[in-house]
Amino acid sequence: MPLYQNQTLKIYNSLSGEKETFTPIHEGNVGMYVCGPTVYSNVHLGNVRTFMSFDVIFRYLLHLGYKVRYVRNITDVGHIVDDVDEGEDKIAKKARLEQLEPMEVVQQYTVDFHDILHEFNFLPPSIEPTATGHIIEQIEIVKKIIDSGIGYEANGSVYFDVVKFNETNHYGKLSGRNIEEMLANTRDLDGQSDKRNSQDFALWKKAEPQHIMRWPSPWGDGFPGWHLECTAMSTKYLGNQFDIHGGGMDLKFPHHECEIAQNEACTGKTPVNYWMHANMLTLNGKKMAKSTGNNILPREILTGESPFLSKAFSPSVARFFMLQAHYRSVLDFSDDAIVAAEKGYNRLMEAMGTLSEIQPNTTSSLDIESWKNACYDAMNDDFNSPILIAQLFEGVRFVNLLNDGSASLNATDLQSFAQLMNAFVFDVLGLVNEKETGNNTQKLEGVIHMLIGMRNDARANKNFALSDQIRDQLIALGIQLKDGKDGTSFSL
Repeated sequence: MPLYQNQTLKIYNSLSGEKETFTPIHEGNVGMYVCGPTVYSNVHLGNVRTFMSFDVIFRYLLHLGYKVRYVRNITDVGHIVDDVDEGEDKIAKKARLEQLEPMEVVQQYTVDFHDILHEFNFLPPSIEPTATGHIIEQIEIVKKIIDSGIGYEANGSVYFDVVKFNETNHYGKLSGRNIEEMLANTRDLDGQSDKRNSQDFALWKKAEPQHIMRWPSPWGDGFPGWHLECTAMSTKYLGNQFDIHGGGMDLKFPHHECEIAQNEACTGKTPVNYWMHANMLTLNGKKMAKSTGNNILPREILTGESPFLSKAFSPSVARFFMLQAHYRSVLDFSDDAIVAAEKGYNRLMEAMGTLSEIQPNTTSSLDIESWKNACYDAMNDDFNSPILIAQLFEGVRFVNLLNDGSASLNATDLQSFAQLMNAFVFDVLGLVNEKETGNNTQKLEGVIHMLIGMRNDARANKNFALSDQIRDQLIALGIQLKDGKDGTSFSL
């Protein structure tokens, strides 16, 4: 029997503003869509925190036994600078400034995004579609919205008529905004815009002669509006109605609000049952921003090359730090905070190592069942990772009691306790025991040095065929040898 049948998971739904019992549309199956990065620059730490929140949500749903289709997109066109409808595409602007093809920019920063998430031990999504790979689907949605009477073409662009949509629907229900107030608080159109109303948003934009990224459409050469891609890709892979849609708090308006409107105009149905939004990350109590210098990149945490850090920290320490706050809470990053997190992480990993060596007794003096229920209660309460971590440190206390003989567990209870500690620490939270990884690295280095010695002996005996074979096979494994005056060194 899958675990989810015995667990009551509650999710805070941004649409209702309340925690709701999670009931998937299809029993045992979950469809989850999360807005991915716009790949025009290096992924920043706030992005990592958001994606980490949904990585843990994905992991916990899998742990409960759900079959999850997790879709996380790559935005590689259509995202205008400053999140408005007029101006330059972020990727096209970067390509122009660096004198590159747009897809070179996309490739460079997509690789960086994947490398960073791999470093932090993220599970890959089930599907990772790109906006440029779904231009046809986006054009078809624009056609449907025009046919519904909500979309209108003007001078080669197509816009979504928010006022007309709001006559029969509620534009603003996710963000809690009122369309009349929004219209009243914006300046009148200056006659240069093709929009009917100031709040209307672009579905398709006409490409000016200088615009690099462009596709043919029924309305002329152009490119899709930013909001359109997520509607196209989420519905293609998850259906017109699906379970969970997530992203950063900053996407609630206008991006997610526009997604809801687009879907409802196309299908007449509300697309998502549970909207989830992760909160922001600050640095030393202030908003992170490149322009002010109050900024730190994920890789700088791993190298320690930042004026905000006293030293380097491992990916798992950084991950443990982030998961000490609930995903809907603002989290402040500082050197003191991550140093404290490192101490907690080390205590937890030390206990995990000790737990693997504890032997069972004939009786049990610890209430493992109550502890287990408390762990599940934490995660079932809107994925409350800080409360789970508190329960895991209660587990650390159990380990210490067992280790010094102050408490005991029989074989069945010890196995259950160890399995659950491992499941929550490594499978759900996604932590890695860096000490074990370090031991493996030392062993690898030892083997490589042994092969270097064998190669040196072969060269000394003029057995160059064997020497070259060792070198070539190491290269094939990604290990580069470098001969110098001080001997042979290697790099991975």
